[in-house]
Amino acid sequence: MLLGKVVGEVWATIKDEKLEGVRFLLVRQVDLQYKPQSNFVVAVDSLDAGPGEIVLVAQGSSARQTKITTNRPVDAVIMAIVDNLNVDSEAEVSRDYERRRKDIAGRIADQPEN
Repeated sequence: MLLGKVVGEVWATIKDEKLEGVRFLLVRQVDLQYKPQSNFVVAVDSLDAGPGEIVLVAQGSSARQTKITTNRPVDAVIMAIVDNLNVDSEAEVSRDYERRRKDIAGRIADQPEN
């Protein structure tokens, strides 16, 4: 999945008949601090997303799993509008990793030898 920001709309009056009635949005990838990245994707809008909204985009065969995209020639779909993003700090992640490592090492040491 790609985390991105809706930055525009793509208009295509002539398209495959399986894409009639489908809205295309231009989504620019963002990092975890919502900083714009260089990647972008044209995605089918399955949720009526709007400009500036942070969204999750499914790509590949998963993009054809929504109600609006089933059996359509689609490679990217907006399938969630993000309300909030909670990211642990690097220090918290390191502490959690070290705690889990010690826990696993302790369980291995406590196992009886065969």
